[in-house]
Amino acid sequence: MKAETPSLRGAKATKQSRGPAGLLRCARNNAAIMGTLLCAMLVGTGSAHAADKIRAGKAINVIWAMIPLDVGAKEGLFAKYGIDVDITTMSGGAKLEQGLIAGSLDIGIDGGTSLAFAAKGSPVIGIAAVAGAPSNFAVVVAADSSIDKVADLKGRLLGVATNGSFPQWLIKRLAVAQGWGPDGIRTVALGSFEASASAMETHETDGFMGAVEGGLTLAEKGKAKIITTMGSYVPHFHNHVLMARKELVADHPDTVKRFLQGFFAAVAYMKSHRDDTIKISSDVMHMSTAVISKTYDDEIGMMSDDGAFDPQAIEVLKDTYVEMGMLPSKPATDQLITTQFTPVKP
Repeated sequence: MKAETPSLRGAKATKQSRGPAGLLRCARNNAAIMGTLLCAMLVGTGSAHAADKIRAGKAINVIWAMIPLDVGAKEGLFAKYGIDVDITTMSGGAKLEQGLIAGSLDIGIDGGTSLAFAAKGSPVIGIAAVAGAPSNFAVVVAADSSIDKVADLKGRLLGVATNGSFPQWLIKRLAVAQGWGPDGIRTVALGSFEASASAMETHETDGFMGAVEGGLTLAEKGKAKIITTMGSYVPHFHNHVLMARKELVADHPDTVKRFLQGFFAAVAYMKSHRDDTIKISSDVMHMSTAVISKTYDDEIGMMSDDGAFDPQAIEVLKDTYVEMGMLPSKPATDQLITTQFTPVKP
């Protein structure tokens, strides 16, 4: 019998494939191809969510309570919810506010007192509470100071950043709690942290009210000691909050929701991964592992699990705005915050 050439075999196979069995195979193949294309389209849709960029700002780099942004970005927790977060560290709350007003930032994290700007007409609104009582603020004095306890602070002079600032308000709260009246501890505005530290070291002042992290760093160098932290003096408070542009909240609420899910997933990660959190924090904040370890242990308890606002804390904030001269009267709650996103459920 004459052998079939390769071309004849191919022709025969092609002819057979047009039979009923061949047509069924083709249908199955086409279905498989369509399924693959559909999966690719769905994956592409997920990738589109991953491209939802949020430009997030931190008021300053030396406040550990703002580190969930960095932890969430590094551990892929924002990406899990389809958010690509771009983090910018500003040189203070005023600069952060300017970025939000100008539209160069979408969301910012700052002290609770910054919500007063919303009541003044700034296009921002509080979307979640980050930290409670101000356990991360402390009275810091020189290492060789005769001040060893709170009672020794009566009549002393402490540096603050500016007049009418939150640290100055904390000093007044401390003095009142001791029964000395709001002016029982004197204050002087010195500007930066560096200026306050320098004035303390040269004994131009007795110390300053500032971030625990800064005080621990100075103490590590043998230059300072911490007398007290402030959490117990203002137990109902929102020390740090997340704010968003009102335009973003109105036009893209789902994006805001997913951002918050990523943020509080980061807080949950921090609470269950101490060593990893300390390493990330030390790298980002350029502080020693020893300082960050102590900071973690002192402050992790003040971090909110779900961003829910405490009505009592909001009322204290309102009083604070009036006492600090930021507002002439107490604002309405809806001028400061929205509760549409809280409690957050990662």
